[in-house]
Amino acid sequence: MPAAGLTTATGEPLADRLAAQLRLAGADEVRFAATLDELSDLVATATAPVLVTGTDLVAHTAVLRHLATSPVGPTVALVLGDPPVPGRTAVREERGQVVDAGALDALDGDATGVFGGALRVGVDDLPTLAAAARAAAAGGSVTTGGPGSAVDRLFAGLAALGTLIFAQRVRLLVAHRVEDQAGLTAAEAAVTAVDEDRAELRLSVKERDDFFSTYFVSTWSPYVVRLSARLRLTPTGVTVISVLFALGAAVLFGVGGRPALVGGAVLLYLGFVLDCVDGQLARYTRHFSAWGGWLDTMADRAKEYLVYAGLGFGVSHAGLGNGWALAIAAMTLQTVRHMTDTWYGVLHDEAARRPRTASNASGGIGDRLNAASTRVQADTGSVSYWLKRTVVFPIGERWALIALTVALFNPLVSLIAVLVWGVLAFAYTGALRTLRARWMWVPVLDTVDATLHRDDGPLARWLPVVRPMGPLTLAVIAALGPAVLLVGALLSDAPEGLRWAVPVALLVLLVGGLGAGAAHNGPLDWLVPAALRAAEYLFAIAVGVVGEAPGWLIFGYVFVLTVHHYDLTARLEKRQAAPPLHAATVGWEGRSVLLALAAIAGIAGIGLATLSAYLLVVFVVSVVLAWFVRPARSARASVAPAGAGGAAPR
Repeated sequence: MPAAGLTTATGEPLADRLAAQLRLAGADEVRFAATLDELSDLVATATAPVLVTGTDLVAHTAVLRHLATSPVGPTVALVLGDPPVPGRTAVREERGQVVDAGALDALDGDATGVFGGALRVGVDDLPTLAAAARAAAAGGSVTTGGPGSAVDRLFAGLAALGTLIFAQRVRLLVAHRVEDQAGLTAAEAAVTAVDEDRAELRLSVKERDDFFSTYFVSTWSPYVVRLSARLRLTPTGVTVISVLFALGAAVLFGVGGRPALVGGAVLLYLGFVLDCVDGQLARYTRHFSAWGGWLDTMADRAKEYLVYAGLGFGVSHAGLGNGWALAIAAMTLQTVRHMTDTWYGVLHDEAARRPRTASNASGGIGDRLNAASTRVQADTGSVSYWLKRTVVFPIGERWALIALTVALFNPLVSLIAVLVWGVLAFAYTGALRTLRARWMWVPVLDTVDATLHRDDGPLARWLPVVRPMGPLTLAVIAALGPAVLLVGALLSDAPEGLRWAVPVALLVLLVGGLGAGAAHNGPLDWLVPAALRAAEYLFAIAVGVVGEAPGWLIFGYVFVLTVHHYDLTARLEKRQAAPPLHAATVGWEGRSVLLALAAIAGIAGIGLATLSAYLLVVFVVSVVLAWFVRPARSARASVAPAGAGGAAPR
């Protein structure tokens, strides 16, 4: 195309400079493809992710490096906010996904940007890329971009074949596609005017974060990021340090006394700063890994629940009340909330990928709520924007509330405040999300392994299937029996006398298993995992109360369960397979049966301790296998020479 003959201010061809930038961005090898057929042949032999660019791109090297290392998904496209021009592919983006791409008039005015002329394609999508290249070269109908550059037609064809493509937006840095020498000169001037390293440091901070994080952390955390980079700390190392800070805060909260409480509040705040810094450091240094992302997710929850444990112990130690009961309630509430957050996010992503239909195009309260939410989100910095982000009680606000209330008052006030705000936030988000989900009517559990994410064991799979009631109704009924038993045990002067009710509550709980084999395609079936989590936690807590087990033991058992369930959600978010030893966890219903037997036998405490120790061992072994042993075996197998017991290289 015309840009191929342009020369930069230094006299080198633009294409050559782009090739040099690709190498600096991490490309192992740079090839020039004269035709799309030639590109298809090159892609067919690739065994690693491929970066594809046109020769008309003028950008900071950091833009290409961000594209090459983006952690959002395997296939990512550069999307610019430039006005669409003829021959360029327009893009409609929702929730970071490219949901439509083609000529501007084909998008019916819904374009949110234009293709930036560069994309990274993951290994699993390479066959589709080769097919799109062949179709674009032949002028097949698969392309919707119409006439234009080869890379535009290639991208439009890849999107038309249904590839899940994520959008990489350019912020603070510069990227432009040029057509003539004047455009090239202007784009080079824009690139030169920006300090690349300073921009990258600012880019390490999330563009849209919560109120407390934005104004009380991110205003100075970039300095910590730069210091950490100079000290050659890794994001994982910072995560570990933040866990130690949170653990120190939990210990001080348990010790009690005003100096310890104030010191714990300071440690908690600094621990949260480091919790932000680990992600910012990863973005600044571009050191992303599946292990680091998984560890960060798990550490966030472990830190928060360790703090709840410290607060609970502090309340009981100071004689202010049953602190362990409040800590268990806070942990259970927060975990169930997180389960709904995870699956609502999956619901929204799935809705963005599906074409709009007449039933959800307009009208109804769901449509009005969706439009109102979009308007508020677009009005960044307004009072309504910050209220919307704060009322849902995100982690920054939770940690700030804990630090302030424990420093000014005591652990009892802190736990009560967390519970009250958490319940209100859950009611608010639950009501609005239910209305919007009914409007969207998009099933998500039927697109994944429902058995895995329900956490069903063999017993649930053997139970008969009751389809007319639906899996969500059955899951809610399953939670009612344990809830009634728990309330009765808490109100009774002799909870041990309710051992006879444990089998009854278990039978009600097992009703949730009757929906395991039914289709999870209702508009609200994304709530099934959260409902089953609530049912299992309530039953375990009820068994502990009936069996008069100590509060710390009940907390410990539920904590281990939350770790197991967060592992599942973290793998869902990272698009990973089931844990290696998932079958050994015997499912929510299997664990509940074992606890019921222990309660009936009068050894509820022993049952809780034994089962929690067993599940913790299974979890640790599973982590070692998944993140260390299996990758090491795969690495050895990939380098083993032919004839030496390994697979022949391809």
